[in-house]
Amino acid sequence: QVQLVESGGGLVQPGGSLRLSCAASGSIFSVALMAWYRQAPGKQRELVASIESDGYTNYVDSVKGRFTISRDNAKNTVDLQMNSLKPEDTAVFYCNAEIASAMDYRYKYYWGQGTQVTVSS
Repeated sequence: QVQLVESGGGLVQPGGSLRLSCAASGSIFSVALMAWYRQAPGKQRELVASIESDGYTNYVDSVKGRFTISRDNAKNTVDLQMNSLKPEDTAVFYCNAEIASAMDYRYKYYWGQGTQVTVSS
């Protein structure tokens, strides 16, 4: 069984920083794409940033230059460093990963439980 566990959310003032972490655990054979999504109240879930196993990254325009996604392939973890946070960044952030389990070697997408990020003075 594969699971993703996130940590690092919280309350921060505008202009502040937070770092989110996500660890994949369980019977893992291989991890391909890892990503962070967010969902603000009343809005659809959106892709914030993604990173391939070779390090290629992609960001939504609204976070470019402020957020940095990184991963540790040996530990099956992905982090999201968020700087210069704005009130409009307030959302529940979800970790997402494309993982092949050691049970069947088939890639599937897994989601974390979500972590709240609130940017407010």
